[in-house]
Amino acid sequence: MSRPGTRFGPGVRRTAPVICAAATAFLLLAGCGGGGAAGAGSSPSSSSSPPGADSRRIPGVGERLHSEIPGSARQVVAVHGAGEDSEDATVVLYTRHGETWTRERRWPAHNGRRGWTPDHRENDKRSPVGVFTLSDAGGVLPDPGAKLPYTRSAAFAAPRHWPEAYRHDFDYVIAIDYNRVRGTPPNDPTRPLGREKGGGIWLHMDHGSGTSGCVSLSRAAMEYLLRTLDPAQHPVIVMGDRRSLAS
Repeated sequence: MSRPGTRFGPGVRRTAPVICAAATAFLLLAGCGGGGAAGAGSSPSSSSSPPGADSRRIPGVGERLHSEIPGSARQVVAVHGAGEDSEDATVVLYTRHGETWTRERRWPAHNGRRGWTPDHRENDKRSPVGVFTLSDAGGVLPDPGAKLPYTRSAAFAAPRHWPEAYRHDFDYVIAIDYNRVRGTPPNDPTRPLGREKGGGIWLHMDHGSGTSGCVSLSRAAMEYLLRTLDPAQHPVIVMGDRRSLAS
């Protein structure tokens, strides 16, 4: 689902001019929306896999989507939506050692406020189901030590007319490579599949309820992911409601 673009090697950092007005930010960020200030509940889980799980597979992910995980991927962010029309989700980080997948961390999260879809459209308020690479990061705040290329810019700021609870939505973001050009800042507006297919689908900070299509987590979870996801490990995200994931 991702599209080729200019690639940046591990450790490369980009800093954009901090000059954009709120109107410009709204135009660039309209595809995402929702999620916000550092939400509660980011406690990590034990690193062990669930009892009885096949350690060669990501638990809850069926053959169809598992086959789309690149063989080179050594890090997987799995987003398990509670239901097709639910905004509630759980995010689990897995790392691969040889043929074994190990669960590293687990966090509560939110997805699109209307749930999930295999055919995402602009403004449908549903998150896209699928497997996507994770290539670029950024946000309003300084780089917290990200391994992915990180772009800091005021252009990420939520519009001032948004409710205060949403003002910190995009302090940290990780671009999900759905209908975007990899190797560009997360707020690059290019949509290779056309604007009707939506875009601006990110991991970003959570305010306690659903988003316009992104996946939102607490600040602590975002900081951990930014410091852990490594281009050298070819990270991907597998996301969807539980039924779609298991199919």
